[in-house]
Amino acid sequence: MGKRVAVAAANWKMNKTVAEAKAYMTELAGVMQGVSGEVEVVVFAPFLALRAVAKHADAARVGAQDCFWHDSGAFTGEVSVPMLVDVGCTDVLVGHSERRRRFGVPEQKAEMAGEVGSVFGDNDASVNQKLLAGVRGGLRPCLCVGESEDERKRGETDAVIEAQLRRGLAEVDAATVAAMLIAYEPVWSIGTGIACEPPEANRVSGLVRAAVAALTDAPTADAVRIIYGGSMSPKNVADLLPLEHIDGGLVGGASLKVETFEPIIRACACS
Repeated sequence: MGKRVAVAAANWKMNKTVAEAKAYMTELAGVMQGVSGEVEVVVFAPFLALRAVAKHADAARVGAQDCFWHDSGAFTGEVSVPMLVDVGCTDVLVGHSERRRRFGVPEQKAEMAGEVGSVFGDNDASVNQKLLAGVRGGLRPCLCVGESEDERKRGETDAVIEAQLRRGLAEVDAATVAAMLIAYEPVWSIGTGIACEPPEANRVSGLVRAAVAALTDAPTADAVRIIYGGSMSPKNVADLLPLEHIDGGLVGGASLKVETFEPIIRACACS
């Protein structure tokens, strides 16, 4: 297997107006003109900013942060894959922990305590349906998997990851898996500034690759790009990217400004 092209993926979460998105993408285009080496940049933006991102995305792919699995119907508030394609999307994020349930356990956040926390209710079955819908509609999925703090403390990390992959990739053919992205995002690390230790991040990413091999075949596992998604920043990117099974990053807070995302892009281009 040849060198996999590294991916620098920005997840803006619920940030940026249309005007802010335009300004960001214009600045990003200027930065990309000075980047040497091969790197793939993806911007996962809020729904309302997607058209603006697509219009100014000369050097990046355009990703939605979620989708629904029906093309149309009485599903108030949902956004379908054909709608996303229509505004210029190329990619879609599925199974992010904040969609499965915010940071895994809503009660850990006061504003999400109690019944209101169930608004984020994706599970492995719905994630699989969203992934399949994205593929049918021509979008490249990025499947997120990861364990909560409690699951890690109980020694369940490997079992949780393997189950999420098995269920999330159900009925997905090997060629599709080889071309998609898989993000390992330790839930306990997201938004905390505390990244998983590089050796452990690489071990779990290797577990992801082995699980993909078991579900498909070795060439598919060699081809799929696995990106790390837990508090990656300019400070730790150099320790994570050289590792065998990490092919880039799904970057949250550090991607909100081009000036802090740029070092990550350049590190990916040099990896």
